[in-house]
Amino acid sequence: MHDIVRGSHMIDGRLKTLRALSATGTVTAAAETLHLTPSTVSQQLRQLQADLGVTLLEPDGRRVRLTAAAHTLLHHSDVLFAHWEQAEADLEAHREERAGSIRISAVASALSRLVAPAAALLAQQYPALTVEIGEDPEEDRIRLLLTGRADIVVTIPAADAPSPDDEAVEQHVLLEEPQDLLVPAKHPAAGEEAVELGAFAEERWLRAGDPRDQHQLLLSACSAAGFVPRITHNAVDWFAVSALVSHGLGICLIPRLVPVPAGHDVVRVPLTGDVRPTRRVVAFIRRGSHERRTVNRCLTALRSAAGAWSAGHDC
Repeated sequence: MHDIVRGSHMIDGRLKTLRALSATGTVTAAAETLHLTPSTVSQQLRQLQADLGVTLLEPDGRRVRLTAAAHTLLHHSDVLFAHWEQAEADLEAHREERAGSIRISAVASALSRLVAPAAALLAQQYPALTVEIGEDPEEDRIRLLLTGRADIVVTIPAADAPSPDDEAVEQHVLLEEPQDLLVPAKHPAAGEEAVELGAFAEERWLRAGDPRDQHQLLLSACSAAGFVPRITHNAVDWFAVSALVSHGLGICLIPRLVPVPAGHDVVRVPLTGDVRPTRRVVAFIRRGSHERRTVNRCLTALRSAAGAWSAGHDC
C-alpha cells in the first residue's frame, strides 16, 4: 500500500485520511484509495475532530461535506506535507546513494513522446532506479498524485486543474505544443504549406481527443478566429479520429505530439496567422518534492526529452 505521501509516516495518519477524503469526495472512495474500510476512515476522522475540538464533517444527504474548519486544517496540512517533502530531500544528502523508485502517470501522447524517452534516458544514467509508467485513462491523475499513487503526472491542464500557486502541487511546464489541422488527403488544403484557421469556418468539425482539454481548445481557438465550429462526430482515440477524417466526415485540430496513423488518407497541415492554438504539457509534482533525488532526476530527463522533441518538430 502507498502512503498518501510516500515516506510521510511521521505525519499523523489521520491528516492523510482527511486529504484523501478531500481529494476523492466520498468516504467510500477515500477508503478505496487508502485500502481501508469506510468504517475505519469514518472512525479516524471522528477521532481527529474529537482531538482537535472542532467539527470537520457535516452531513450532506447521504454524503458528508467538509466544514470551514476542515478546509483550514487542510491548508495547514498542505504546508506540512510540502515541508516534509523538502525535509526528505534535505535528508537524502546525508544518506548513501540508493536506487529509489518513481511512478509517472501521463496522457498517451506525452507518454509516448516524452515519458518513454525520458525513462530510457534514466535507465542509461541510473540503472538501479526503478521507473513505473502508467497511462491511467480512467483515473483523476491529480488525485493519483495527491494520494501518493504517482510521483509525477504529465498532462495537459484542464479548466479544473490546480492553479500555479496551489499549496499541494507545483507545476513544471515541459513544452508549448502547437496544434495542426488534420484534413483528408483530397481536401484542397492538403497541398498547402500552412493555412489560417478562420478559412475553415464552413467546414464540418470533429470533437477530437479528450473533451476536457482538447475540445475546449478547439472552441476557444475557433472563437478567436471568429466562428463557432459545426461539430458532426466525435472520438477520443486518435486512430479513430484519423479514420473519421480519412473518410471525409470532418476535420479537426491535432496536437503535434500525436502521430498521424499510417494507412489513413489524411494530411497534417500547420496553422499560420493570428490564431495558432497551442496546448501546454505540464509535469505536476507534490509541492516540496522537486529537490528529492528521484523526482529531480526524472524532471531533468523529461525536460531533456521535451527539448529534443521540440528541436525536431519546430516548437
